[in-house]
Amino acid sequence: MGKYVFAYKGGSSTPATEEEQRTVMSAWDTWMRSLGDALVDVGNPFGPSTTVGPGEVSGLSGYSIVTADSLEAAAAKAQGCPVLAAGGTVEVYETIAVEM
Repeated sequence: MGKYVFAYKGGSSTPATEEEQRTVMSAWDTWMRSLGDALVDVGNPFGPSTTVGPGEVSGLSGYSIVTADSLEAAAAKAQGCPVLAAGGTVEVYETIAVEM
């Protein structure tokens, strides 16, 4: 079983009211609970960022780490992510174990 990073990009801006914030957080909580034991690291949202180097500038809004049997299985787990309903995307990356 491999580990996969869900990199969240975009989505709606910060909720304007406490009620909106509760609704958004409830959606995230429900989705993350649905991942069960596959959720290795709930992750965190990101704050301000900068890009160093040439190329396209795009920002991540947060991450999580899950386990899955394949890249396709990990992508299937990302399907219900609330960031998708908010207009964002989830990039799914397989991690590579490196011994040092």
